[in-house]
Amino acid sequence: MALALRFISGKYQGGEFPLEENREVLVGRSSDLDMVLVEEMVSRKHARLQLTQGRIDIEDLGSTNGTFVNGERITRMSVGEGDRILIGSNILRVVSLDGDVAKLTVKPSTSTGSNRRVVRRFNGVAPGETRMSGSLEDIPLPDLLPLFGSSKKDGILLIDRGISVGRVVLKSGIVHFAQIDREGGGAEPLPPLKAVYRMLTWETGVFELDPLDDQVYSEVIDLSVQEVLMEAFRQKDELAQLHARLPLLTAKVSMIRPLEPKLSDLDAAELDVLQLAYNRGTLGGAMDTSPLSDLDTAKALVRLIEQGYLQIDP
Repeated sequence: MALALRFISGKYQGGEFPLEENREVLVGRSSDLDMVLVEEMVSRKHARLQLTQGRIDIEDLGSTNGTFVNGERITRMSVGEGDRILIGSNILRVVSLDGDVAKLTVKPSTSTGSNRRVVRRFNGVAPGETRMSGSLEDIPLPDLLPLFGSSKKDGILLIDRGISVGRVVLKSGIVHFAQIDREGGGAEPLPPLKAVYRMLTWETGVFELDPLDDQVYSEVIDLSVQEVLMEAFRQKDELAQLHARLPLLTAKVSMIRPLEPKLSDLDAAELDVLQLAYNRGTLGGAMDTSPLSDLDTAKALVRLIEQGYLQIDP
């Protein structure tokens, strides 16, 4: 099986570097190497790769910023199809080739008598820039954040879905703050932790890592990527179990009249969710304005519907 390294993020995004069986590939910034990545975060001689019988052996060559595989910093290991490698600001995914040589996106070096290959520049990014960008379809956020966490990245991760834009502020790989801005504005911002959990469910959109600014946030998260992901996955699993009992978030909702169950049977959080659903008129409106997590808000809404406090309007 022919394998290649596909650039799914970084200034070479969209390019592929086919690998030849038993041929060593040296990766780095130096112009005399096999794969030349021209950016400051890549060491002059950064890593060594070799394809052998369908597996790629990768070795970090003492680089300053490290080589990462699936979010973990490595010294040496073997990788295969689907694995992701981070070198500098470049995220590369191991892919199989179907024999379509038209996909070749590397070109020979102009140096005489050399087999060196230089990855083409994509998306009009200037040679000196190291901005990281890509698509969530290529690398979902739950896979992207560990790469940033392990490499201790600083920056503001912008995620654009068209109808909304999310921001995740990273400081030395720690999730410091998060926010979702909706198209047209007007809606109250979600609490930062709720916002990052919500973004981790997004499956489409484009991302870009911008430089960190000096903005001071009044409400911060300051949790490791691993802590954020563990809680996000727990909430996602439990929300999936509630899916069959919770109508669409666009559904209109109102209080049942006459209201027979007693309000005193509800706890304070459920009373707040009931008021939000009544004021907003939709389940999604209650979810967005509740200070509770999406999971806890969904649990409250299910109980309010099933116990006869709320009804779904046609």
